Amino acid sequence: MNTIVGTYECKVDAKGRILMPAPLKKQLATSLQNGFVLKRSVFQPCLELYPMEEWDLMMQKINKLNRFVKKNNDFIRRFTAGVKMVEIDALGRLLVPKDLVVFANISKDVVFSSAVNIVEIWDKELYEKSISGEDVDFADLAEEVMGNTNDDHGIS
Repeated sequence: MNTIVGTYECKVDAKGRILMPAPLKKQLATSLQNGFVLKRSVFQPCLELYPMEEWDLMMQKINKLNRFVKKNNDFIRRFTAGVKMVEIDALGRLLVPKDLVVFANISKDVVFSSAVNIVEIWDKELYEKSISGEDVDFADLAEEVMGNTNDDHGIS
């Protein structure tokens, strides 16, 4: 698993192309030739950019679901709705298909935000709103999610 680091602001052009920030492109260099999968986020009004190797790992997990269970089938359909294979072109641009631009309400300013092994792509205004903390007490969330983690690495 590749850990991706950073948050980067950039602009989208009229055709839906976003110039990949150089530091992010460098981190994703090993994935450039294999391509990426771009999809709608499950929980947020943003897009998720999966390096192909990460997408393949996700598909291995999903492929283990029993398709004769209706909930599983419904989940798979919704999880993969709007999924697109994309590449970074020779100039370092990512073309975001129109339907995904509409889903994520992407207008002019965009934020690439690392999310461990994938990259979230946000409209800047929606991103700022999502991290503002107005709807979530981050300290409580951190305690609930990470507070019971007792491992040998000493998370603090």
